[in-house]
Amino acid sequence: MAKVAKKPAKKAVKKAAPKKAAKKAAPKKAAPKKAVKKAAPKKAAKKAAPKKAAKKAAPKKAAKRKANPALLVPMTANDKLAAVIGNKPLSRGQIVKKLWDYFKKNNLQDAKNKRMINADALLKPLFGKAQVSMFEIGGIISKNVK
Repeated sequence: MAKVAKKPAKKAVKKAAPKKAAKKAAPKKAAPKKAVKKAAPKKAAKKAAPKKAAKKAAPKKAAKRKANPALLVPMTANDKLAAVIGNKPLSRGQIVKKLWDYFKKNNLQDAKNKRMINADALLKPLFGKAQVSMFEIGGIISKNVK
């Protein structure tokens, strides 16, 4: 096989483009005056209709929230709690609801600070003190159910 000799690459030579002479702008002549015609009265311009928002994609339906099964397990109350809500097995949510029904029925919420629950004769052995915060009720329930 014979080797083919490579030809040297040609260098591109740039030629300077001839400069064009700048043209002077010709002075503008005044436009001839046209006969003035009476313009027809213009109709009131229509207001631009407000732009409608682009249609948004339909929101995805959120999966329905499921209740925690641990909160739905029926629990039996001990004697102190059963005196207030009854001795049927109830879920935690039902126990809280029954307690709040009892508080409202007997007007046990403190008048000045609605977060505090005043104890009556049935609640004093359950609470262990004369007044508890509504945030302590969950702990009280936990200690008094099986």
